Amino acid sequence: MAPAHLRGCLNMMFQLATTLGIFTANMINYGTSKLHPWGWRLSLGLAAAPAFVMTVRGMLLPETPNSLIEQGNKTKGRRVLERIRGTENVDAEFEDMVDASELARLVKHPLRNILKRRNRPQLIMAILMPTFQILTGINIILFYAPVLFQSMGFKRAASLYSSALTGAVLASSTLVSMATVDRWGRRILLITGGIQMIICQVIVAIILGLKFGSDKELSRGYSIIVVVFICLFVAAFGYSWGPLGWTVPSEIFPLETRSAGQSITVTVNLFFTFAIAQSFLSLLCVMRFGIFLFFSGWIAVMTIFIYLFLPETKGVPIEEMMRLWEKHWFWKKIVLEDQQAKNTNGLNHA
Repeated sequence: MAPAHLRGCLNMMFQLATTLGIFTANMINYGTSKLHPWGWRLSLGLAAAPAFVMTVRGMLLPETPNSLIEQGNKTKGRRVLERIRGTENVDAEFEDMVDASELARLVKHPLRNILKRRNRPQLIMAILMPTFQILTGINIILFYAPVLFQSMGFKRAASLYSSALTGAVLASSTLVSMATVDRWGRRILLITGGIQMIICQVIVAIILGLKFGSDKELSRGYSIIVVVFICLFVAAFGYSWGPLGWTVPSEIFPLETRSAGQSITVTVNLFFTFAIAQSFLSLLCVMRFGIFLFFSGWIAVMTIFIYLFLPETKGVPIEEMMRLWEKHWFWKKIVLEDQQAKNTNGLNHA
């Protein structure tokens, strides 16, 4: 529904809402931890409140113009589009939506279609973007921040407070991304965020490797330094891979494969979230401070990948996104070769 020049910012409200939810959950956990022994039950039970709100609001949510047009209700679709844009001058955009809808209607099997060669760039991005997002190690910080801080010598209450702090940093840094993504673009935020995360993780690994072990405890000064660099890491994620790991996959697919593409993105994200969450404590026991070097290595890989293979999508209408791949130095070989093969086959049949 978002216009192209505001799509990045509006898309990131998804991440902002998520980070605000994480921060709120951290603060609730911090408060209920003092209500011994039943505080944890209250913490879990309160999760029913947002679930109830989402259910009710979901029933009241209107259809999007694209969805209405796909259902054959073009008149209502145009009316909703005019309401969203605040003007009746939507002829060009409405025609683009109708054309895209008619093209999408010709595709009977979106999931099978997304596997075709011409959609290879989007498919690879739909798989690798959420994979890389989780391999930054952010979920480890968010899930196990109290464990990490306790293992570094913080007391129980201090560790909960520190995890609430990281949640606040994550939410506030998302606002930075919302303010800059449609001016600076996606690539610059992903690359600079990646570099900042690498630096922070390497510094934390060095401090823990030299100053912390089975026979040593971190001094108060080094503990503060570790918390500061973890917060800087979280901030870098919050303005780069956090929101853009969802934004980029959501805007690169044409209408005919968008639902299948988004399904793949969510599935991959949840799979790696589960895998890393289940394996982290074992990895931490084996690798110890090296766990931060492990994730920083992956961040280096994904930063290079973005630099080489992701075209800038800032301000490009979704209906015209295919042209980006046709102009890209690497992906054009795949996309244009597929088109040429189709044209050759068409001439042979003729």
